[in-house]
Amino acid sequence: MRVLIVENEIYLAQSIASKLSEFGYSCEIATHTFEALRDDKYDVVLLSTSFGANEFYKVIENHKNSIIILLISYISSDTVLNPIKAGVSDYIQKPFMIEELVRKIKFFESFKRYETLNETYRIMLESAMIVNKPASLDHKKIKLPLIISSSKIQISDGFVFSYAKESGLNCKIVDAKLGFDIKALLPNSFIYIRNIDELSLEARANMLDSLRGTPTIVHSASDHIGFNFMMLGEPRAAMMSDILSIDEYVKQMILLYQDILPDTEISKKLGISRKSIWERRKRHDIYRQK
Repeated sequence: MRVLIVENEIYLAQSIASKLSEFGYSCEIATHTFEALRDDKYDVVLLSTSFGANEFYKVIENHKNSIIILLISYISSDTVLNPIKAGVSDYIQKPFMIEELVRKIKFFESFKRYETLNETYRIMLESAMIVNKPASLDHKKIKLPLIISSSKIQISDGFVFSYAKESGLNCKIVDAKLGFDIKALLPNSFIYIRNIDELSLEARANMLDSLRGTPTIVHSASDHIGFNFMMLGEPRAAMMSDILSIDEYVKQMILLYQDILPDTEISKKLGISRKSIWERRKRHDIYRQK
């Protein structure tokens, strides 16, 4: 990794460069800020706070995509708080052990790597799930614990991904066959359990009993006492495999979306009025679960 050391104390800069080279880092030294304003790219920039504020912040802006660690003599708003607001990653106070500096560098190396991976996975997941996630989802109406049933698990995956995104909650995906500890779940999170139907009936019932009252979504073919239940489906696929009357199709659409969308949105999807939705509810005895 390339490291730029911006420090006007040349002996200190040379000492840091020598010690970092022992850890496999390739170091360059800039004793003036104008030397640090070139277009060269560095993985890490070690920036002394001994330079004037105007030049100091130009270096931060020029290397905003790098890991920037301040080399400070004392802690204050000018040396720590304001630079961090401007984009600095962290700071280390002189004098310091080189091992502590390396620890900080490695931490932010890992952080940036996982940040990039997370963004990559997010884009891939959104692309994969876009055909399966609901067009609109009112996450405030979703009550956990919840069992969702669908013909394909990808449909449930899309639903859960959308729910996590719109609710702002973290989702921990677990395989029922591998087990998990519900007590280890962090705040503002929920568990999404897959493959529970591959367990024996007794093991499945015991697991669901243990999850009553917890923030859990389970993909399963059957409901369970203490859980809300939602059926997800593929209305277009149903039409391809079965010839439905218009009235039956409307009924299936109402059943499919009523726990996800308000009637106004369902009526837009079907191109009919809310009154027609109400009339069909009455005709087929379809009522929203409270």
